Amino acid sequence: MADPARAQRLAKRISSIVASAIAHDIKDPRLAHVTITDARVTNDLHEATLFYTVMGESIDSPPDYAEAAAGLAKATGILRSKVGAGTGVRFTPTLAFVRDSVPDAARHMEELVARARANDLAVAQQAAGAQPAGEADPYRRDDDDEDGPDT
Repeated sequence: MADPARAQRLAKRISSIVASAIAHDIKDPRLAHVTITDARVTNDLHEATLFYTVMGESIDSPPDYAEAAAGLAKATGILRSKVGAGTGVRFTPTLAFVRDSVPDAARHMEELVARARANDLAVAQQAAGAQPAGEADPYRRDDDDEDGPDT
């Protein structure tokens, strides 16, 4: 079993090699908007999982996840050979690509926070013009008790 720190260093190196290869060496147009976000290598250094995100061609266009996954599946062999040449390890790890869900989760959290702020603003607007249901000062004070204590 390898050292976890070594696996982490190898994962970082694999991530940079694959990202560089996607950006400069592979000419597949389906991979034009793919970004490698993270990599994890098992402790035995035999399997590497690479997480990726896909951006749309413009801000308004949705990303094409299926085409990006197909492009990555087709380029896996080339990427693995580049990883083997770039790392110099005895056994080149197999590469598995998984779509990163962190950007989607972050977008969902931002929507929830925006909705909570809107609800807070609506409650604050309702509370601004509200009047108490009972008396203005509902608390009993000692000077109200003129008869004295009940015995």
